[in-house]
Amino acid sequence: MRHEIVAAQPATPTGVHPMTGKPAYLEIDGLWKAFGEFVALKGVSLSIREGEFVCFLGPSGCGKTTLLRAVAGLDLQTRGTIHQAGKDISTLPPSKRDYGIVFQSYALFPNLTIERNIAFGLENAGRPRAEINARVAELLALVGLASQAKKYPAQLSGGQQQRIALARAMAVAPGLLLLDEPLSALDAKVRVHLRHEIKELQRKLGVTTIMVTHDQEEALSMADRIVVMNHGVIEQIGTPTEIYRQPSTLFVADFIGETNQIPAKVLADDRLAVEGTELACAPHQLALDSNATAVIRPVDIIPHSMSGIDKVGTPENLIEVIVKEMEFLGSFWRTRLSSPRLGSRILIADFSINAVRRLGIAVGGAMRVELPGERLLVFGKAA
Repeated sequence: MRHEIVAAQPATPTGVHPMTGKPAYLEIDGLWKAFGEFVALKGVSLSIREGEFVCFLGPSGCGKTTLLRAVAGLDLQTRGTIHQAGKDISTLPPSKRDYGIVFQSYALFPNLTIERNIAFGLENAGRPRAEINARVAELLALVGLASQAKKYPAQLSGGQQQRIALARAMAVAPGLLLLDEPLSALDAKVRVHLRHEIKELQRKLGVTTIMVTHDQEEALSMADRIVVMNHGVIEQIGTPTEIYRQPSTLFVADFIGETNQIPAKVLADDRLAVEGTELACAPHQLALDSNATAVIRPVDIIPHSMSGIDKVGTPENLIEVIVKEMEFLGSFWRTRLSSPRLGSRILIADFSINAVRRLGIAVGGAMRVELPGERLLVFGKAA
């Protein structure tokens, strides 16, 4: 049985990119991969345009690394096809495919200098020495490590080693760059710095790039489009803004960022009831009187004082709450709120420092919050 794929964009003809209508640079069609009885990929289809930066995102075991390895030819698919630049590469060995790859462990040769590591692929390709030297110098300058050419990998920091691994992968000017969780072995501060550097490098070179990650922040900050995977299928494909603001499934809404999930009953295509309280919500297509899950992100909840409203007119979905807990997280306060109108459900809301100061929000205090209808998303009841 073929598994259906839920995607953010409409179906398009094979070989055509959904965003541009132009021929796709990388076309993955109906990919299945089984390891014995375990099926890791279930009919995955995806089009990637030339120069695009795409992240495969999902929890451990979702199939994202298996999909990357199938593209690389390291694990051939059970069935399905892969085309790159119009060429069928479905059964080609890795050495015959046009890509560079960077692994989580960097995989630098410890007995070779930095410049020799970068030159390795060029030397194997039989390039002239003058060309190799010029290319190595160009890449070292591009990653900002020209002064480290004569050093060995062990003499560099983790972040520097990762930059060298990127330079080595780009040495032969591949048409496709594959990144397998390249930042996961680094500490948080270095990861943030390298995220920017990798994205800038990719833009300068214009190389089509696929990165596997389980880190939502990495995907949101680096990708042109994100492919969210779960249990071997694609849950949604979209830009970071689309994935975050318009999740197409409850899994995507829950996996990307923080959410409040509230049991509800459908009253109309833009109304629902929570513990008997009627609320406006984003339009949906669930059946009347069906059980549902209402979802709203903490950052979308708007605070108001008990004595006034912060905008003209009385907003819909205004609820009186008691502040149960407050947690200072640097740039905002994470609050936990209770309300009889929500039953025993605790509502998590993120308020700016200025809002907390201006409204005098404090533990034990009463206030009102607005749940904007357009940000109150509705999904079928969670299993």
